[in-house]
Amino acid sequence: MFNTFPAHYKDVLDWEWVQFEPYAHDLLSRDLNSETLSAWMQDNSDFSSMIYELRSRLHVATTVDTTDEEADRRYKAFMAHIFPEYMKVAFLNGKKLLESGLKPDNFDIPLRSIRAQVELFREENLPLQTQESELGTAYNKIIGAQTVEWDGEEKTLSQMMPVFQETDRARREQAWRLIEERRLVDQGALNELWTQFMGLRKTIAHNAGLQNYREYAWRDRQRFDYSPEDALAFTDAIEQVVVPAAARLSEKRRQQLGYDALRPWDTQVDPLGRDPLRPFSTVAVLAEKAETIFQQVDPELGEYFATMRRENLLDLDNRKGKAPGGYCTSFPVEGRPFIFQNAVGLQGDVRTLLHEAGHAFHNFERANLRYLQQRFSPMEFSEVASMAMELIAAPYLEASKGGYYADGDANRARIDHLEGIIEFWPYMAVVVAFQHWIYTNHETATNPDKCDEKWNELWERFMKGVDFSGLEQYIPNRWRRQLHIFRLPFYYVEYGLAQLGAVQVWANALQDPAHALRQYRQALALGGTVTLPELYRTAGARLAFDAATLGEAVSLIEKTLESLER
Repeated sequence: MFNTFPAHYKDVLDWEWVQFEPYAHDLLSRDLNSETLSAWMQDNSDFSSMIYELRSRLHVATTVDTTDEEADRRYKAFMAHIFPEYMKVAFLNGKKLLESGLKPDNFDIPLRSIRAQVELFREENLPLQTQESELGTAYNKIIGAQTVEWDGEEKTLSQMMPVFQETDRARREQAWRLIEERRLVDQGALNELWTQFMGLRKTIAHNAGLQNYREYAWRDRQRFDYSPEDALAFTDAIEQVVVPAAARLSEKRRQQLGYDALRPWDTQVDPLGRDPLRPFSTVAVLAEKAETIFQQVDPELGEYFATMRRENLLDLDNRKGKAPGGYCTSFPVEGRPFIFQNAVGLQGDVRTLLHEAGHAFHNFERANLRYLQQRFSPMEFSEVASMAMELIAAPYLEASKGGYYADGDANRARIDHLEGIIEFWPYMAVVVAFQHWIYTNHETATNPDKCDEKWNELWERFMKGVDFSGLEQYIPNRWRRQLHIFRLPFYYVEYGLAQLGAVQVWANALQDPAHALRQYRQALALGGTVTLPELYRTAGARLAFDAATLGEAVSLIEKTLESLER
């Protein structure tokens, strides 16, 4: 049967489930024993890979152009009629493998994940998850359509970001207020989406027999190696160690700017009054120089990126109608990653591309694992792959090494990056603590006004140094623009934990770059075949939630900042 299975996603692009069904039935009907295991595992992996590739391709099409009605129709049809049927088959195949008692080689951790999926699976949740996906697409459309009139032109909100690096403070304030007012226009529509998301998630958790959606999400995200209490302990450590460091940075910036107070439109301008960095003029230059950097980090990684350029696996420019944010996804049949971002010429765009390229390298490295289920790495480590690459690549940013900046400007970019790490952890703590509150206080949090109150409380706890006097009405609306809160609940602590892991990898690279890179690549190649702590250890780091480890990272960053500033 699988001798006739299509080899390319385009061959199944217009298939209905009825055309996939014979292959699904073949997998489910086979006898499973030690002699048939290898062929069954391979066919099951190939079948799943095709489904996941098709989902990725269709999703990409909806994000590169949120106005493409045909792409929207295809993706919705797939998520409504094909993916739920596949999930039923995946559940039955997983159950079949578990009940067989067979243990494929190098498959202990995937078996643990399959067991969790089987325990969590409820057929009645499939249509609810389809509805959840459709709400996510609706969220993207609302955010992607947000534009303002600026200097006589219509601009996306991403295209407005360069204004905040201009030295004209009055223009920065004008732009900031214009953007925030535009975001307020969609508050009602986003509130309506929010109540729908919350209703669905409550029912999904209830159907699975769980007390609340946090329990469901923890199992669904297969967080076997740390608990919700660990995540909240991490936010406490951030409050203890990082919040004071972030406040020190804000105070230094205020003094350098010579202002009485640091306002929200003052956080991105150069504090010494220098012209903003403009590292590239076109996305072609952005990609070309990135390839040069990666060739110097490691020739094989450089060739991975060259492959992506040759095969048009990059969509980097910002444009109207494009979904917000940036991501890297994978096409498992083709064995290729795809990078999506919204570049507008800022130094942050360089970091985004380095970050997403780290994800892409992870996909290339783990593609050698035989079965798809072995390649599902935990997100807490996948983000180490991306964040560590930002830091590992930093020494090659200078134009003299083929990068983007004159030497002094490269130091400016590195300072901005390192300061951004310290500034990110407190914001991450706001988002993480907010989500834990939401899903352990579900009825209250279904009311957007109550969410506003909680967001304000957490903002006051973690976000120090920027004066929002007279602007208080804008603070609570910020949770509505955080797509993870709407679309990917509980997907945010990964960034904070991984950032700590990445700083540890970087600390190793400062001592022995070649050895650190070998450890990094060895960990990437493991995919999801070992536990999360073991992935960190292989990379030369430690999965940690405590103030002491976080304090070491902050100390290294602050010492490096002092050195770069000198």
